[in-house]
Amino acid sequence: MMEDSTLDSQHLLEHQETLPTTTAATATTKNSKKLSIIPLIFLIYFEVSGGAYGEEAAVGAAGPLWAILGFLIFPFIWSIPEALITAELATAFPGNGGYVIWAHQAFGPFWGSVMGSWKFLSGVINLASYPVLCIDYIKLVIPFLSSGVPRYVAILFITLALSFLNYTGLVIVGYTAVCLGIISLLPFILLILISIPKIDPGRWISMGEKGVKKDWSLFFNTLFWNLNFWDNASTLAGEVDQPQKTFPKALFSAGLLTCLVYLLPLLAATGAIPLEQDDWVDGYFADVAEIIAGKWLKIFLEIAAVLSIIGLYEAQLSSCVYQLVGMADLGFLPQCFSVRSKWFNTPWLGILVSTLITIAVSYMNFADLISSVNFLYSLGMLLEFASFLWLRRKLPTLKRPFKVPLKLPGLILMCLIPSGFLVYVMSVASGTVLLVCFIVTIFTILCYFVLKLCKSKKWTEFNNVGEKLEDQDLE
Repeated sequence: MMEDSTLDSQHLLEHQETLPTTTAATATTKNSKKLSIIPLIFLIYFEVSGGAYGEEAAVGAAGPLWAILGFLIFPFIWSIPEALITAELATAFPGNGGYVIWAHQAFGPFWGSVMGSWKFLSGVINLASYPVLCIDYIKLVIPFLSSGVPRYVAILFITLALSFLNYTGLVIVGYTAVCLGIISLLPFILLILISIPKIDPGRWISMGEKGVKKDWSLFFNTLFWNLNFWDNASTLAGEVDQPQKTFPKALFSAGLLTCLVYLLPLLAATGAIPLEQDDWVDGYFADVAEIIAGKWLKIFLEIAAVLSIIGLYEAQLSSCVYQLVGMADLGFLPQCFSVRSKWFNTPWLGILVSTLITIAVSYMNFADLISSVNFLYSLGMLLEFASFLWLRRKLPTLKRPFKVPLKLPGLILMCLIPSGFLVYVMSVASGTVLLVCFIVTIFTILCYFVLKLCKSKKWTEFNNVGEKLEDQDLE
C-alpha cells in the first residue's frame, strides 16, 4: 500500500528512475543499461524528423524560395526555443515523464495530469500513422496489400512486430535507430552528390509557378510537423546515462543533423530539376531521385523511407511508454505502469496499452484525427512554455545544469513567437476538431478525479512521490 515519503522531493525527482515499485523491478533497474549519447541523438532525430520525407508539400504550397527560407528560418523561431527549453528542464528534472514533471512542478498535479493526457494521446494517435505509411510503400512492391483484409492484417502484423522490438529494450531500440538513421540518410547523400553538376542556383529564387495559388496553411503546417516534437525525448531522461551532461549535447547534435537533412536535399532537388509545382506532394522525392539518377535510386530511397518509418515508430513509442512510467512514478497512474519486464527491463504494460490504442486508431479515418493531434499538441506546448516561464520565476535557486542564458523578459520574448504560431495552428482547426479535443479534455479531467479517488480509497497501489517543490525547499 502507499506510504508517505520522507525523502526530500528534489531528491525523489532526480532519482525517480530508481524508485522501487517492486523488489524485482528495483533489482532489475539497478542493473539496467543506460542510453549513451549516440543512440540518444538518433532517437531525438527520429522523434523530430527521420529524413527529408514529408517536406515536399512546402514547395508545392509556396514555391522553392519560400520552402528554402522556411526550413532555414523556422528552426530559429520554433525548433531552437523548444530544444533550449527541453535541455534546461530535462537536466533540471532528469526523470522519466519529462513535460509531465515540469507542468506538475509549475502548476500542481492537476495540470501535470492534463499535460500527460494531451501529450500521450497526441503521441499514440500520431504513432498509428506509421504502420499505415509503411504499408503504403510496401504495396508498391506487393499490390496484394493495397486494400481489404490483407491490408488490415499487414497493418496489425507490422504494429505488433515493431512494438515487440520496443519491448526488447531501449538500448537495443537506440542502436537500431542509429543503424536505421544511417541507412535512411544514404540515398539523400547520393541524391545531393549526383545533383551537384545539374544545379542551377537561379531555380532557388523562384516564388512558384504563375497561376498556382499559394496555400499558406499547408505551408506552415508542413514546417510545423517536420520541425516538431523536440520535447518528446525528455520522457526518456531517466533512462539516459548522465542526462545533465548528455541531453544538451544530444539535442544540439540532433538539431544540426535535422536542419542539414531537410535543407541540403531541398536545395539539391529544387536546383537540379525544372519546377513542376503541382508534382511537389508527399513522396515526390522518390520521383526526383529517378529523374536525377535513375530507377535504382528511386527504389533505394523508397526502401530507406520504410526504414525511416520504422525508426519514427520506435522513437515515438518509446516516448509514449516512458511518459507513462514517469506518470506512475509521480503517482498520477497506478504503480503497475512502472513495473518492468523481468527479461528486458522494459515497462511492458505501457507498451501494451500504447500498442492497443495504436491498433484501434490505425483503422480509422485520419483526416480529422491528425488535425486533432495537432491541436492537442499545441495545447500541450502552450502549457509547456507557461511551465518553463513559471518555474524560472518560482524556483530561481533550482540547480539547472544547463540554463538558457536569458533573463525572464528575454525568455518571455523567446516563447512569444512560437506561442503565436501555436495559436494560429489552433485557430484554423475545424469544428469537428474542436469538438473532439473538447471531449478528449473533459474525459482526461474525469480520469484524473477517478484516479485520485482510487488513490485516496487505496483501491490499487500508487506511488506517493508527486510533491511539488517550493523555492525554500532548495535553500
